[in-house]
Amino acid sequence: MLDAPQTTDTLLEVNNIEVIYNHVILVLKGVSLTVPKGRITALLGGNGAGKTTTLKAVSNLLQSERGEVTKGTITYAGKPVQSSDPSEMVRNGVIQVMEGRHCFEHLTVEENLLTGAYTRTDGAGAIAADLELVYNYFPRLRERRKSQAGYTSGGEQQMTAIGRALMSRPNMILLDEPSMGLAPQLVEQIFEIVKAVNENEGVTFLLAEQNTNVALRYAHMGYILESGRVVMEGTAQELRENPDVKEFYLGMSDKGRKSFRDVRSYRRRKRWLA
Repeated sequence: MLDAPQTTDTLLEVNNIEVIYNHVILVLKGVSLTVPKGRITALLGGNGAGKTTTLKAVSNLLQSERGEVTKGTITYAGKPVQSSDPSEMVRNGVIQVMEGRHCFEHLTVEENLLTGAYTRTDGAGAIAADLELVYNYFPRLRERRKSQAGYTSGGEQQMTAIGRALMSRPNMILLDEPSMGLAPQLVEQIFEIVKAVNENEGVTFLLAEQNTNVALRYAHMGYILESGRVVMEGTAQELRENPDVKEFYLGMSDKGRKSFRDVRSYRRRKRWLA
């Protein structure tokens, strides 16, 4: 369990942004958040809350889906980046790992990993060293390195996607739903690796996750989104101890774990949406 963060520099700042799809559908409504350098920040909330859209707003991938940031500002490393194209964000060290893993199915695991180093110019030796680093974090990928990625398991594909991001030597990884479709044991393994990469390599993470319980055990900071708005924020410890978060998102109350029917009923009377 991670302690509350000490004072650190801000790497990413999202200030009061609105996102519209197809010129008419308002998806994000005044979302603001701050990501400290060298920390893990979690975007929490149910399906359709706006987590993925927030990540794509940061990485500038909205345009391919007919989306755009119509209000607010996004600042990375002290510079506005709303007008940057996705390739420029990659060169600046911001890498997004998409929901659903999105490996190149026809390539081997190792070939997938090497695609992450495509834009690097520091030589084959440095790339080989980083490939070995990835294999140290993901021993299973070393075993499967010659296997076609499309025939590997969901957990192995998720490891491949994160390893591919590491091969670009990122400053920041935007990690979208890393637990989706994975067994609980694999989810813990993935988050342990995220924690190790954060602590050992200094990589900053902004991760979107529906599994509030596991995310708040590994993140330093958290933001809860509902219907495109930030409804609660704080350190992971503060959110874990918040009665509303415990009762609705963690299914717990002062009297112990609640039934699904009780939690569903609570959803209709959440105080922050009243």
